[in-house]
Amino acid sequence: MKNKLKRAGIILEVIAILLTFIIGISLINHKIQLSKENSIFVPNGKLIEVNGHKMHLYIKGQGHETLVFMSGGGTSSPVLDFKSLYSLLEDKYKIAVVEKAGYGFSEIYDDNRDIDTILEETREALSKAGLEPPYILFPHSMSGIEALYWAQQYPKEVKGIVGLDMAVPEAYENFKINNFMLYIASFASNTGITRFFPSLVNDSASIKYGTLTQEEKDLYRAIFYRRTLTKSMLNEVKQIKGNAKKVKENAVPNVPMLFFISNSNGTGWDKDKWTSFQTSYIETLDSGKYIELDCEHYIHNIEYKKIAEESTKFIKELINTNEHNAN
Repeated sequence: MKNKLKRAGIILEVIAILLTFIIGISLINHKIQLSKENSIFVPNGKLIEVNGHKMHLYIKGQGHETLVFMSGGGTSSPVLDFKSLYSLLEDKYKIAVVEKAGYGFSEIYDDNRDIDTILEETREALSKAGLEPPYILFPHSMSGIEALYWAQQYPKEVKGIVGLDMAVPEAYENFKINNFMLYIASFASNTGITRFFPSLVNDSASIKYGTLTQEEKDLYRAIFYRRTLTKSMLNEVKQIKGNAKKVKENAVPNVPMLFFISNSNGTGWDKDKWTSFQTSYIETLDSGKYIELDCEHYIHNIEYKKIAEESTKFIKELINTNEHNAN
């Protein structure tokens, strides 16, 4: 028995040494690659000081209406992720892509990620960039919670919401967070282990389906290895249930909405459940409609042409309605 325990101890010790060696090699390689990638990791928008850290805001296009793109939870590069869609809209409207703390070119900031903090940082960044409300919000996935809260707290600032397979409060009522797996994935990212599995980034919807150039794909990869499950992202996920509950406790905002709904692939819910979250919410609105799309969760990288076309119609209706009410 003692011999068996001794052998088991030796085996475990050898495994621990091997893991330490592998992680060490991975970390060294990661640091070298990060250094090489510094030359392309250059913000293509504005870095704005907000709440003690710098947020990145990408602005492009023309027009009187400002469309604010808000990324889903954990999206490494919101600016590149939304590119396929906003590039079809920038000739008619002003585009603003907000990269929250820990996303894209924004600084990683280890602080409270409650809904009020997130929203106020977004509003301040837009204001400091000279973009004044009202806005038309384009939230994807988890940012739907922030968009709804925005419309609840500051209804005059939100002209309409175009939901890109966005989450609503009900989606998080029974949402289970696997903290252990999140921390393992974050550790793998911070130590560069993810670099040994290139399919993780190459299967990203923006690379696999979108209209990124080769240069933009290389930049996306560089950002991915720096901005995957950052401390800011982890803190946001930790508080999403509480944030969603806070939104649900308030009245449904009286703002026109158009939801684009995926086939649920990549959401963690089955199709009927995921669809019902959004359709049930739309049914509570005075002015709301939805369009179902047979594609996975990152719909704006796949059905970007249809979304751009239908969004343009929706925005025109908003403008006409507002002009009619003004008269």
